[in-house]
Amino acid sequence: MRQISRVLRWVLLWPLVAALLYLAAAAVGGLVPGPVANVAPGEGAPVEIGLIAGPIHYDFLLPATPETRAALAFAAEGGVPLDAPEVAHVLVGWGAAGFYTTAGSYGDVTASTVLRAATGDASVLRVEVYAALPEGLDYPRLRLTAGQYSALLAFIAHTRSGPAVEGAGFSQTDAFFQARGRFHLFRTCNTWITDALRAAGHPAGAWTPTPYAVTLSLWWHG
Repeated sequence: MRQISRVLRWVLLWPLVAALLYLAAAAVGGLVPGPVANVAPGEGAPVEIGLIAGPIHYDFLLPATPETRAALAFAAEGGVPLDAPEVAHVLVGWGAAGFYTTAGSYGDVTASTVLRAATGDASVLRVEVYAALPEGLDYPRLRLTAGQYSALLAFIAHTRSGPAVEGAGFSQTDAFFQARGRFHLFRTCNTWITDALRAAGHPAGAWTPTPYAVTLSLWWHG
């Protein structure tokens, strides 16, 4: 009976232990520098971008400059009004197809969708637009050289692999597009963020699967 009791305790405890190890590894991954692309500064003024955090997810907040509109012109195919004169910001994020397209309301996400996201799912790229943001909105900001910003836009545009996903969207001005790469527990929406930054020549952590790991990476790597 003692042996059975020990086995049952381990069966109940191992998911907690695994979760703690995963979170600890994510914190370390945010501190360890990943490979950074060598990107020429380019010509033009630096560009400020933002990072918008949710409970489990980071998105890029980009200025709606002519360069941004041109690089993400495909978004118009999904009904995103990227060229509307009142648009000032473009929100871009990557994630699991099943989970991301239904996570506007977490209550709508099924257990099977979560399991598929953790073990492997197709991915999507979301594009949303905003006018002026609320005064005093606080979020992390990064300054990229003109060359780095061009490289970031190229990375984002290359992530999209196909047309808009029909019936998916959180608002009247966003769309989801088929994207490259499989989403799973070790390659999440948050690792995509730091992969994109490093591809653009900005230092970032080697592995950042959680929002906290991204936050830690931004703080540690400046």
